Amino acid sequence: MARNIQSLERAAAMLRLLAGGERRLGLSDIASSLGLAKGTAHGILRTLQQEGFVEQDDASGRYQLGAELLRLGTTYLDVHELRARALVWTDDLARSSGESVHLGVLHQQGVLVVHHVFRPDDSRQVLEIGAMQPLHCTALGKVLSAYDPVAHSEALESDRKAFTDRTVCELDDFEHILDVTRARGYAADVEETWEGVASIAAPIHDRRRMPVGAVGITGAVERLCRDGELRQELIAAVRDCARAVSRDLGAGRF
Repeated sequence: MARNIQSLERAAAMLRLLAGGERRLGLSDIASSLGLAKGTAHGILRTLQQEGFVEQDDASGRYQLGAELLRLGTTYLDVHELRARALVWTDDLARSSGESVHLGVLHQQGVLVVHHVFRPDDSRQVLEIGAMQPLHCTALGKVLSAYDPVAHSEALESDRKAFTDRTVCELDDFEHILDVTRARGYAADVEETWEGVASIAAPIHDRRRMPVGAVGITGAVERLCRDGELRQELIAAVRDCARAVSRDLGAGRF
């Protein structure tokens, strides 16, 4: 049996670490998270940086994913049928809702963001294509867990970590949320993953009426909610977008 190349495994682990959670990490954080000596971690980071896969912030010295990795990922995503079919509809959703839009698919026990439309204002925003979100507490993740049996199994097997005091971690409570999601056709995340942030997401189906992804909006709680409840017009806009993408994929009417 062929042996794996340790340095490549470590480099891959670093890229995954930088792709999730905090966008920028220091050398000590990376080394300790991966159980590596600082010298070893620095050598791998330096090589990744030379190849453009990692960038180092001049002011803080912290590392983040580089433009070359994004370019390679975008080359793949551009030929992804789901993303291609969703481009126009997600742009429309961002304009109508005034919020950022994310398109996600199941990947490695989480949600991989394959398309991100910025909130249509002049605020500073970070492109999140390639970022991973948890299945059990994000709106995108709940939708996938509710409609996709594979995602459901992976959500049950994963470590349902508490990100805020609102995160639902207990199995019975989580299953109830999935039942509610299927009954109403959308999922919500109100400060379950990030303090002060809310999300709404709905499922996308293909021509076989199989769930292939989820689309949703994310924004400040005070914008997405009114009188303590999610705004109905935003829920309707997200569901309309999901249905439109599904129709373009051949799913017909839902």
